[in-house]
Amino acid sequence: MPFLPHAYRVTKYDPADRAPDGTYRGTEDTDSDHGPVEAAYLAAVAAFAEESGIELLTVRDPRVVGAAGGAHFGREPAVEGYGLTGLFPGGPAGFHDGARVTVPVAAELLRGMLRGDGPYCRLEAAEGAREVFAVDVGWDLYVYVGSRTSCEGAVARARELGIFAERIEVSPYDPEFDDPYERRPADEGFWERVRASAARGEAGLVEEQHAWTRWHRIDGGSSLDALRAGLAPRALLHVWPGLSADTAGLVAGLPEEFGFECVWEDAGGRILSAFVDEEDRAELAEVLAGARAAALLPYLADEHDPLFTGVLPDDDGVVRTRWQV
Repeated sequence: MPFLPHAYRVTKYDPADRAPDGTYRGTEDTDSDHGPVEAAYLAAVAAFAEESGIELLTVRDPRVVGAAGGAHFGREPAVEGYGLTGLFPGGPAGFHDGARVTVPVAAELLRGMLRGDGPYCRLEAAEGAREVFAVDVGWDLYVYVGSRTSCEGAVARARELGIFAERIEVSPYDPEFDDPYERRPADEGFWERVRASAARGEAGLVEEQHAWTRWHRIDGGSSLDALRAGLAPRALLHVWPGLSADTAGLVAGLPEEFGFECVWEDAGGRILSAFVDEEDRAELAEVLAGARAAALLPYLADEHDPLFTGVLPDDDGVVRTRWQV
């Protein structure tokens, strides 16, 4: 898909305060003020959408800051409701790749992205297979807008609001810059493979990644139908061996230095996960002492080796997500 012909960098940083190499040398900080400047960003993006004729946007590549499997070892807790409360009719579960949102709802998602404490996604609009509008949020309150339309009115509106919209070649977050991604559909053949593997006692755990991560135990394949019915649209699925009931043995076998994703079933039957290293040893031991079963999974890319992987296709059988599988 080619780049959009008109691209803008929307910031609170005055271009007059940039060095010749583009580095900002002014005095503005890099945090949202949760006030008038933040509101100016949202109003400016709405002006770009209006001038581009956009009323609905599609959520792409969503994730939630601080949300993994629902546990936090020595870290700040996630924002309640992931910052999504009230934005989707079905609650936070409505935040998934392919969800359609109005411009006002998109503005609230942008608010969370500017604050860095909740949802993150790319927002796109397309006509058929052709992208016509997009919004990306980068580090340090840099917002990038792309459009098929030259938006001089929105540029002027940003200036009225006290912020700046500068023409650029392309958003640095454009998906065209991503590495190629594979499209392995989690189709009927995938699920038959899971069922057969579970029946042999191999597969026992499904990791579901969408905006956050959920874990599902499977027992001989008998629970797969219920599991499939509850999965988020366009989720990435990793199938792993089952959890071990020998939680004491897992702790005893830890090396002096380590880094894992720990997945465990607590006493109430919930399956949780957290990234842990040697600094978490004491807390990990305490948590696993009360767990029914657990597993320690590698999280480095070159060590990440699930039994098999697939991506949920849309109802027409086409995989449209950009997961790096």
